Formats: sequence, structure tokens, C-alpha cells
Amino acid sequence: MSAPLDPAAAGTPLSDSTSAVDPGVLVPVPTPTPIDDQPISGADGLKNAVASKSGTIGDIINSLDSLALQVGGTRISVWDLIVIMLVLALVITVAWAASKFAARVIGRMSRLDTTQHLLAEKMVSLVIWGIAILVGIDVLGIDLTAFAVFSGAFGLAIGFGLQKTFGNLIAGIILLMDKSIKPGDVIAITDQAGNSTFGQIRRIGIRAVSLTTRDQKEYLIPNENLMINQVENWSYSSKNVRIQVPVGISYNADIVKAEELMLEAARGVKRILAAPPPTAWLDSYGDSSVNFIIHCWITDPEEGTGNVRSAVLKNLWHLFHEHGIEIPFPQRDINLRQNEALRDLIEAMRESKASNGKNAGPGPEA
Repeated sequence: MSAPLDPAAAGTPLSDSTSAVDPGVLVPVPTPTPIDDQPISGADGLKNAVASKSGTIGDIINSLDSLALQVGGTRISVWDLIVIMLVLALVITVAWAASKFAARVIGRMSRLDTTQHLLAEKMVSLVIWGIAILVGIDVLGIDLTAFAVFSGAFGLAIGFGLQKTFGNLIAGIILLMDKSIKPGDVIAITDQAGNSTFGQIRRIGIRAVSLTTRDQKEYLIPNENLMINQVENWSYSSKNVRIQVPVGISYNADIVKAEELMLEAARGVKRILAAPPPTAWLDSYGDSSVNFIIHCWITDPEEGTGNVRSAVLKNLWHLFHEHGIEIPFPQRDINLRQNEALRDLIEAMRESKASNGKNAGPGPEA
């Protein structure tokens, strides 16, 4: 006969009384799940580290930590806020110093031009600030899952509220990458109202481009506007700019001599280039004058164009006076149509003149 089987060995379920007295039966014990009520664990670590070094400071920290606000499962104390502010100040200071140091290092790279320097500085700055934010979150020990409920709404708000900001940021990076617009360029841009703005680019920022005009007015133009609107860049591939100076002379003047004087007046201005040389073109026969246009070239449009045009006209004024070239006034020929009222008016004027002569009579004898 076989021996009776042990119920525990045979896998037979045991009753509560048997399991309570039988030491050979293992009963599983449920593992407690830890609940972290504080999303900022970095503050606790710093509190424990300081308290282990100094009891007095530890008591102060415990007092600050006892002043807390409980919102649902989140507990934020005064000590947590102090640690957050200290970490933020430290992270911002380190990131700012690292950005300045990186800008100095990039500025010393002679192989890069101005646009490449600016683009490299912006990219390195974005990387540094991104790393600083991640390090700050890691140091504070913030549990990002606590923000999972609000992530959708927060992302939607960012998408609508900062859409233009991110658009201008990407537009500025694209402008720097294709080198279509760079600091130092002289551009003319037309807004939606049709007003043209002319000036030199001083700086390309994250949001806008700084454009300074000749009267030292600084316009901040969003980067997106330079992407979607027509921009006239006077120094994109070459800084040579042609200036047109209109001039009118009398029909009685010697146009050959006048043309020579125009070229002489243009060559007398220091900023005008000798090559390509100035030229004078006969543009049209106007109502009162023969119209010419003087074409001359400069290579420094950032210094202005109106002053060059003024200098040419001043030189030409003196040369025309020296050589008797007349700058005419507007001339008009008036034709009066014959009608009954005009004839009556002329006849009345004649009769009035005749009657005045008769009434005067002969003068007194000498």
C-alpha cells in the first residue's frame, strides 16, 4: 500500500486553520505601494543633507518645511519655494555666463563670417538654455508626471499664444542660414500700407530685425515680415548702388556743353565712383525744359543717398551759372477761345479807353 500523500505536497488547498498552524506553508504578503506626496524631492534631499551637518540650521529648515500648502496630493512648503528660487537663480546665472563665454569663443573664429557667427551664437545659446532647463528640473527632482493632466491644455495654449514668437524665431534662423539678409545690409522694405522704409540692419534678434534709418530712427521689423514681404536689399551680392539725379535745362541751352558740365559736377563728389563712371542721359523733352538724368555709382549706401544727390546739384548750380546754362521756369502758352462775351468785354474796354482820352482834353500851355 502506498503511503498517504501530504496535502501540501500534493497541492491540495488548505483550510484557514491548517495554514495558520502549519509552518511549512508560505503565505504571500502584499507589498505596500509608496505614495510620494511631494513632487519636488530635491528640496528633501537638500534638507536632509543640511540637517545632518548642523542641527540649528536643520531646525530652521524644518520650521520652514512645516509651513506648507496641500493641494490634492501635492504638498508645497516655504522651504520648497526657497529651493526652487535658488536653483532657478543658479541655473539662469550659469546659462547666461555660458552663453556669453560661447559667444566670445565663436567671435574669435576667423573662418566664420558675420552671418555664420550670429547663427552659431544663436544655436549654441538655444542648446545651452535647453540643457540648463533639463538640469534644473533634474536637480529639483520634479516629477514631470504631475503635469500630465495639464500637458494637453498647456501645449494648446503655447501653440496659440506663442505661434508668432516661434514663427519669428524660425524665420530669423532661416534668414541667417540662407544669408539673404545679414547685419550691415542696407535694405528698403514696404509695409502693407505701401510705406517704404530705408535703413541699415543693425541686429537680427530672436523676434525682430533692428533697422536704423539715416535720422537714427530704429524700426523693429518682425522676422516673418522679411520672409513674406518684398525686400529690396542694396548690398546682397554687391554694395554698388546707382543714384539718379534728374536735371532740366532750357531749350535755348547748348545740350552738349550742359552734358559735359553734368559729368564734371558728378565727378566732383568724393563718394561717387570713378569706375563705373558717371553718365548723363537725355530723358525727355518736357513742357518747359529738356530733361536729363545723371547716373552715378556709390559703394557706401549706408551713408545715405540724398546727400550725394544734393552735392551733385550744388556743383551743377555753380557750373551752370559760370557757363550761362539756364534752368528754366515753367512756361505756358494761353489760348483764349473767341465767344460773344469775350468780344463784348474787349469792345467795352476799348470804349472806356477812348472816353478816358477825350475827357483828359488838351494840357495847359507852357
